[in-house]
Amino acid sequence: MARIPVHTVASAPEESKEIAGKLEKRMGKLLNIHAEMAHSPVVIAAYHGISQAIAAHGTFDARTKEAIALAVGNQNGCDYCQAAHTVSGRKAGLTEEQILAIRAGEIDFDAKLETITEVARQAAARTGDVSDALWQAALEAGWTESELAEAFAHIAANLFTNYFNHYARTDLDLPSAEPLTA
Repeated sequence: MARIPVHTVASAPEESKEIAGKLEKRMGKLLNIHAEMAHSPVVIAAYHGISQAIAAHGTFDARTKEAIALAVGNQNGCDYCQAAHTVSGRKAGLTEEQILAIRAGEIDFDAKLETITEVARQAAARTGDVSDALWQAALEAGWTESELAEAFAHIAANLFTNYFNHYARTDLDLPSAEPLTA
C-alpha cells in the first residue's frame, strides 16, 4: 500500500501541477509513480529535470535506454519499474524473450547491449563502482568513453525512480512484468 497520497493533476500542490499535467499528457494518464511524486514539487521537478536532460542531450536509442532501465530495475528489485519498462521495452522493439534476458542479466543476442546493461547493473549494485575489466569490455564492445559517461545519467534516473517506488510503496497501475524463472 502506498505511503504517499496519490494525486490527480487537480489535487496536486500548485507547484506540481504543470509537470504532472505534462506527464499525464505524455503517458495518456497520470501514472501512480508521477501522482505520488506530485505530492512534493521538488521530487517531481527533479525527476522531470533529469528526464528532460536525457531527452535533450542523450544519444542512446530507445532500445538501449529501456535495456538499461530493465537492468537497473531488476538489480534493485523494483516491480513498478520492471512493469513500466517492460511496456516501454516492447515499444522500443525488444521482444518478450529479450526483455526477460535483459532483466535476468543473460543477454546472448547483442554483445554490445550486454556490456552496457552489465555496466548499469554493476554500477547499481556497487554504489557506482564498475570494475576496470567490465569498463574495458564495454569499450571493446564498441561503447565510447562519452557513452559510458552518459550511461551514468540513465543509471541515476532509474535509481531515482526505483528508490522512490520503494520509498513511497507505489501501487502498480500497469500490467505486472512476467516473473523471472529461477
